[in-house]
Amino acid sequence: GIHVHGIIADTSTYEPISPELVGRERKIVIGKHAGKASIMLALKEMGIEPTEEQLNEIITRVKELGDKGKKVTDADLEAIAETVLNISKEPNVKLLELTVVSGTITPTASIRLQVNGKEKTSSGIGTGPVDAAINALRNALSEIGDVELEEYHVDAITGGTDALVEVVVRMRKGDNVITAKGARSDIIMASVEAVIEGINRLLSRLDKS
Repeated sequence: GIHVHGIIADTSTYEPISPELVGRERKIVIGKHAGKASIMLALKEMGIEPTEEQLNEIITRVKELGDKGKKVTDADLEAIAETVLNISKEPNVKLLELTVVSGTITPTASIRLQVNGKEKTSSGIGTGPVDAAINALRNALSEIGDVELEEYHVDAITGGTDALVEVVVRMRKGDNVITAKGARSDIIMASVEAVIEGINRLLSRLDKS
């Protein structure tokens, strides 16, 4: 908010010695009170230039984490931004709603998607909630054909119970292989987002070829 904006406008206001002079780069840790200016500055330093709409989505996600009491580091912000920039091009497949029920019952997921402008709903079961969500997604997208999920990898970017989770997937359709990622504080959403992003990138590559 105000304090960070002050530093950007005139770095001498709050910092007697510039962090660059002592060999440290300025790392702005972003919490829920982060203003647009501080997030824009951090993104600019990473070489990321989002559109206004993308920036608003990035800010929303940063604030979601901030509301859970989490401080968002540079690595978190970069992961969020990359995810948002990849999914904000008009995608073939868009997630509208996801519901997952697990616990004492067999994990079950129901999903509502927009596929090429048409709405589709489907459900799936699995060995765990992530598996159920991915199966529901697969069932909804059966018409797209044989997209294989070759690799699935989870990284907690930051420690703690409120860690931001980055899911990286490798997907194949025919000879085309791509890697995609999703970053959320919720592993199920991060997984579904990564797979949807992968499918969208495969489809856009096939459209071009």
